[in-house]
Amino acid sequence: MRIERFKMEREGLVEEGQEVVISERSAVTGQYTYLVEPSVAMSGIYRTRQRIRSRKGKIQKIEKTQRGYYLLVELDE
Repeated sequence: MRIERFKMEREGLVEEGQEVVISERSAVTGQYTYLVEPSVAMSGIYRTRQRIRSRKGKIQKIEKTQRGYYLLVELDE
């Protein structure tokens, strides 16, 4: 089990407990970012050894902070 954090700009796009699809975006530099589809939230930058292998996850929690909204997504890894 692995939990990752994704930044979401607007609330109300997804709900806690919802299953989501995750897509990978890569650059030639060996750095990867991930999207909760359809472009709901974005991850930070991951190196090759930190890559997310799962393409589906479940939203455990939606956090509201001064900087915006964050999804905590549980991945089966």
